[in-house]
Amino acid sequence: MSENNRDGKRTARERLAVEREKQRAADRRRRTLIVGASVVCVLGLAAVAGVVAANAGKDKGSDNAGPVVAPSGAQGKDSLAVPVGGDGAKSALTVWEDFRCPACRSFETAYRPVLHQLTDAGKLRIEYHLVRLIDGNLGGSGSLRAGNAAACAQDAGKFRDYHDVLYENQPEERDDAFGDDTRLIALAGKVGGLDTPAFRKCVKDGTHNSWVDKSHKAFQAGGFGGTPTVLFGGRNIYQDRSMTPAKLKQMVEAADGR
Repeated sequence: MSENNRDGKRTARERLAVEREKQRAADRRRRTLIVGASVVCVLGLAAVAGVVAANAGKDKGSDNAGPVVAPSGAQGKDSLAVPVGGDGAKSALTVWEDFRCPACRSFETAYRPVLHQLTDAGKLRIEYHLVRLIDGNLGGSGSLRAGNAAACAQDAGKFRDYHDVLYENQPEERDDAFGDDTRLIALAGKVGGLDTPAFRKCVKDGTHNSWVDKSHKAFQAGGFGGTPTVLFGGRNIYQDRSMTPAKLKQMVEAADGR
């Protein structure tokens, strides 16, 4: 074989190797984008017109014109925050969540043990704000109805437990199962003492629907990009890739100084 032929084949192999590496790099970038897109429930997905159309007619209470009734113990501006933890805690966490949002469930699953530990110890106070982002993006009323039911649980002094049960039993994002009041009432059976006539009436009547809507409007006015938005010291720590439950615990305990 001539030297020229050998050089030609070697060059062809090198070009092929370069092209394969380019393809692998493109595949890696594509996977990163796919993973990144699932990290947060983002505003503006209503462009998925087919999904919205498929859910048309299911949105009970989306334009609810009833009075704004804040749940018992709600605090903050316009009484839009549901507090968990003592008023004397030196650290506060502000959480904007949607019960249909998969990223919110991921946050709660990962951070729940630490959040419970810190709030129970009086070191952290959490202010939960409920929004209905997925209802707007994909249609339906599950975010609204679950938010109302959670507010009804707050009336009964059972917000945290019911909040956790909702995330533990969250349906697929496109499944509007939380739009069914009977489903929400059935889940209340997992929280001791919550499934009462008063709770059932509150859920079925949509007592706090307008309050959830008002909270969602405050979320939009705040310019937040998606859920969960988790603010600690004014900074969205959910966007901090280096943040972990252990790191958050260290920050809270350092501020507590005990």
